[in-house]
Amino acid sequence: MQSLMRRAKAAGYNGVMLADYKFNILDRVPDAYFVHLEAVKRTAKELGLAIYPAVFPIGYSNGLLAHNPNLAEGIPVRDALYVVKGGEARLAPDPPVRLQGGDFETAQGDRFTGWEFQDDIGKSTFSDSAVRRQGERSLRMEGIGAANPQHGNCRVMQRVRVSPFRQMHLSVWIKTDQFETPGSVRAAILTPDGRSLCFNNWQVQRTQDWTQYHAVFNTLDNREALIYLGVWGGRGGRLWWDDARLEEVGLLNLLRRPGCPLTVKGEDGTLYEEGRDFAPVRDERMGVIPWPGEYTVYHEPPTIRIPAGSRLQEGQRLRVSFYHTVTIYDGQAVSCLSEPEVYAILKDQLERVRKAAQPPGYFMSHDEMRIANWCEACRKRGLTPGQLLADNVRRCVEMIRALDPKAEIFVWSDMFDPFHNAVNHYYLVNGDLAKSWEGLPKEAVIVNWHFDRRKENMPWFAQRGHRQILAGYYDGDPQSIRVWLEDAKGVPGIVGVMYTTWQNRYDDLEAFAKAAWGE
Repeated sequence: MQSLMRRAKAAGYNGVMLADYKFNILDRVPDAYFVHLEAVKRTAKELGLAIYPAVFPIGYSNGLLAHNPNLAEGIPVRDALYVVKGGEARLAPDPPVRLQGGDFETAQGDRFTGWEFQDDIGKSTFSDSAVRRQGERSLRMEGIGAANPQHGNCRVMQRVRVSPFRQMHLSVWIKTDQFETPGSVRAAILTPDGRSLCFNNWQVQRTQDWTQYHAVFNTLDNREALIYLGVWGGRGGRLWWDDARLEEVGLLNLLRRPGCPLTVKGEDGTLYEEGRDFAPVRDERMGVIPWPGEYTVYHEPPTIRIPAGSRLQEGQRLRVSFYHTVTIYDGQAVSCLSEPEVYAILKDQLERVRKAAQPPGYFMSHDEMRIANWCEACRKRGLTPGQLLADNVRRCVEMIRALDPKAEIFVWSDMFDPFHNAVNHYYLVNGDLAKSWEGLPKEAVIVNWHFDRRKENMPWFAQRGHRQILAGYYDGDPQSIRVWLEDAKGVPGIVGVMYTTWQNRYDDLEAFAKAAWGE
């Protein structure tokens, strides 16, 4: 960090945005951390660089959720069928769901039965009886770039009938051999109108033996889901699929907080009591693997245990409603916007960061908030997601002002940009994020990172009275900032640029500075 700051100063930079996960957990870091932070602060002071710490992780909330994993935003399961048997109530899928031909055992030539759609049969998708995990055959994908040079798509798909607001688990086994684009391998689970229900990245390797992968999703208000397995943007190498399975699950990554109630009812409407009719229900593996604030996509979910003296009878059918969370891409978890404990943690974080860093300002980390407005705590407020986010950022600004009235405040642009993520049905957000920007005071500096819509969003933020910093680079061409600055001419309030790397890549720190201000 000290070496990087010296390079930055020499290149003409005047400040650093410091995004450290440990700012979320300053109550549990060792004493040596604060010794190191003091050393960094001294170096920054010597160089004349300002340090702006990142606070308020609204979007990438894992650090906040390390304090209480149950504060993740919850998606509802409504009236799932459970049946009492042998001292437990277990899920009884109603109706059962399954993939037809998910074992890839039945094919006519290279065409697999049960799958409604199969790309380039006999050209990039093949029935393979020589390589299989078990049984007689598997699905092999090979020569994808040659068969589909424009897009590199190679997929199978089928429609599955589902019940609304059910928790579903998809699993499949994959083997690869010198597969050139392993990051392009995934499942896509879509609604009939094309919305994605699932966003999980699979860490497929270029060459690997059979490995199982998981995806978990909620059906939301849909009665049909389109299940795709395949590759988007493939080239050379070989890939095999086998033993794909789709099943309804329940109580996986179960959230227990006031805004996420669990209810167990008889089919006659009788409401049963936790602690009396059934034992307290917890998913002990929710939000703690490999450490607090991190969530596994799939693990064995809990059951509902029936104690002695319960009113529940053997064979009784129950309707169970609950809330669960899901992760996005590579483990991103999103906090609730309404639960009071969230704000207590944010306030504590801010106070600890101020005490430790004594900064001239703060960078609010509102960014890519991909789940919102499903839990009871949010829904009972009767607000849109945009209004919920506006209220959240307003409260965050108030916390800063109460602690340090003169502090500078910066915030990422995307969740307040109508040309970017402040839109309707963004990812798994329930509703419209429009008007989220109404929670931002004019003095908040917008750190604008949407280059593609720069000619629209720069004037838009300027008209609202905001100053802007252009967050360029993104591990690409450092010269591209010149294009952005050229298009910014005539837009009032463009006050700076920021070298922005997602890959901790600082090779181009000096080249970016030279492109931006010619020094």
